[in-house]
Amino acid sequence: MKFINVQIPILAAVFTGCFFLAGCEDKLSEGHAKFNQKDIAREEGKSVVITYSVAGKKKAVLTGPIMYRVQDTVPYVEFPKSVQVDFFDVRDSLDSKLDAKYATYKESQSKVFLRDSVRIINVKGDTLYCDELYWDRSHTDTEFYTDKRVRIRRRMEIIDGIGMEARQDFKEWHIKVVTGVIKVPGSQFPN
Repeated sequence: MKFINVQIPILAAVFTGCFFLAGCEDKLSEGHAKFNQKDIAREEGKSVVITYSVAGKKKAVLTGPIMYRVQDTVPYVEFPKSVQVDFFDVRDSLDSKLDAKYATYKESQSKVFLRDSVRIINVKGDTLYCDELYWDRSHTDTEFYTDKRVRIRRRMEIIDGIGMEARQDFKEWHIKVVTGVIKVPGSQFPN
C-alpha cells in the first residue's frame, strides 16, 4: 500500500508539470508571435506643400493631396494619390514641372521613385512621359533616370526609347536606346 501512495503523488506531480509546461509553451509562442509583428508608425499629412531650398534659394516646391511618413526598418515618405513638383532656377524662375500618380522617397538614400503616368515638362515645352522614373539628387547632371520605356514629345517630333537620363531642369536629356522617331508638323502637335 505504501508503494501506491508514493506513485500517486509522483504521477500527480509529473502530470501537473506536463500540463504546466504545455501551458507555458503556448503562452511563450503567443508572446513570441506578438513580439515579431511589426507595429509600423505612420504619420499622415493632407494638402501637403513642401518647399526645398539650398543656401536660402528655392529649388523646388512639392505638392500632394496625401503624404504618409512611415517609420519602418528603412523610413520612407509616400505620396499614394499623386505628387507635383515645380523646379526653379537660380533666378527663381520655373525650370520644369513633374507630376506622377504615385511617389516614394527613401530618406536614407535621398532617392525618389515615381510611377504611374509620370510626366516632366521643361520651359521649352519638351515633355517626357514614362511609367517609372527615379529622381536622385546625388546624381549630378542626371538627377532623373529610368531603364523603362520613355516617350519625349518635342515641338516637331516624338521620340520613343528605352532608358533615359536627364538633368533636373530637363533641358538636356539622353535616351539610351531610341526605338523610334516620328516627325510631327507643329499644327498637329497637341498643346
